[in-house]
Amino acid sequence: MKIQRILLTFFIALVAVPTLAQSKQLKKIDKYIEESRVAWNIPGMAVAIVKDGEVILSKGYGVRDIDSQVPVDENTLFAIASNTKAYTAAALAILVDEGKINWDDKVRQHLPYFELYDPYVSNNITIRDLLCHRSGLETFSGDLIWYGSDYSREEVIRRAKHLKPAYGFREHYGYQNIMFLAAGEIVSAVSGMTWDEFIKTRFFEPLGMTTSNTSVGDFTKDSNVASPHNDIDGVNRAIQWVNWDNIGPAGSINSCVSECAQWIKLQLGNGTLDSVEFWSPERTREMRTVHTPNSISSWSAENYPSKTFAGYGLGWDLFNYHGKKIVNHGGGYDGMISKTVLVPEENLGFIIVTNNINWISTALMYRILDEMIGGGAERDWAGDFLGFKKDGDARTKTSDEAAEEARIKDTKPSLTLEDYAGTYGGEMYGNCIVRVIGDQLAFQFEHTSLFRGTFRHWHYDTFQLNWGTEMMLPSGSVQFVLNPDGQVAEMKIDVPNPDFDFTELEFKKLD
Repeated sequence: MKIQRILLTFFIALVAVPTLAQSKQLKKIDKYIEESRVAWNIPGMAVAIVKDGEVILSKGYGVRDIDSQVPVDENTLFAIASNTKAYTAAALAILVDEGKINWDDKVRQHLPYFELYDPYVSNNITIRDLLCHRSGLETFSGDLIWYGSDYSREEVIRRAKHLKPAYGFREHYGYQNIMFLAAGEIVSAVSGMTWDEFIKTRFFEPLGMTTSNTSVGDFTKDSNVASPHNDIDGVNRAIQWVNWDNIGPAGSINSCVSECAQWIKLQLGNGTLDSVEFWSPERTREMRTVHTPNSISSWSAENYPSKTFAGYGLGWDLFNYHGKKIVNHGGGYDGMISKTVLVPEENLGFIIVTNNINWISTALMYRILDEMIGGGAERDWAGDFLGFKKDGDARTKTSDEAAEEARIKDTKPSLTLEDYAGTYGGEMYGNCIVRVIGDQLAFQFEHTSLFRGTFRHWHYDTFQLNWGTEMMLPSGSVQFVLNPDGQVAEMKIDVPNPDFDFTELEFKKLD
């Protein structure tokens, strides 16, 4: 009996040590998250961590809205944006398992209207190509077709035929939201239900994700929802939600960390949770296999020395860190940034959601990985990334000052303001209306109510673009191009930002 008691005591000690170590880890992580949130001036955020099938952290930090000061909790809804892509890939994986599609089906087998820049590409691009960003299009190309616009999902896809390629077909990585939209429309065409209905019935309901949804239109006045924020010169201001329904399969899911933890459990179970198989392990392997490789820049090699490969699978970003394969994806919505991370070898996963624009989700990803799989390394990733941000802000300020210095003072437009007024447009996006109001020009994008404001004279025939709505985009410029007869032929808009390329829009004068 004495020997048994000794062995029992020894066994308890063995299982207790990891529990105590894990508790210590979580306290460090919890403290670091809150300190980082304050340092980055983020109104609110939430984090959930899953380890060995159990939720070991699920917590909110800060406030849902800078004005109301209502606290964030683990059930507060945030936009998870492009984290949605993994759901779309998994939906297609289910259909592959059911024998209704193959990854290498031609897209036009299911969407006959699908068309891109070249007949060969249009006829040969596959579902697999859609899901791994190798269409030949540039990253984010065409996003101004759907962002805030009144175009339907099908119309967005149809208009993508006007996009110009940046690379050869299947030759290079180009992150593409519209291609994922097409993938989601295949789910609809094959399953007989909308993509939204499929996600709800095949994922949300069986996983108990009762408040998660695919549209901001599902919010009610009583919903526990965070407000997106725009940080201007260190001051957070709540901004309006933008409806992303028309790009749904690429980024419209809204969820909370307590419910996303269920999704993470399912992912770590390779498609099975509580003995229920959603998709097969073979589909998991395919989704987590690199289909489009990415190069590792010299900056990345210097800052992430243990990273030796990077690429994109089907709905997931892939790289290695501390000798482990990291399956992850980020999400960027207006005033909200998020990230989902899986370490299958360690049966570890976590999600980070925030309610302003920041890099902290990436910084916290590395800190949590260091703590959980890297032996508790103490690098201050949030502090380092904040330094990178401040350096970038300083460069932007210098660039703005240089532009102001280069401005030619005391010039006048070549024509009267009335001569610049009119309707401008092109095949890809559509029209923009320019009017004279008082002593300035006012503009309105015809299909995007959010895109309106004024053109104030800068120099010669260049004007400064100022938005009339509160959103995340900075000011920009518009150059009016005259024809040989001295009449306005077109306008070229440029709004420097990392997400939307206004220079690919064509605005010829139509009247």
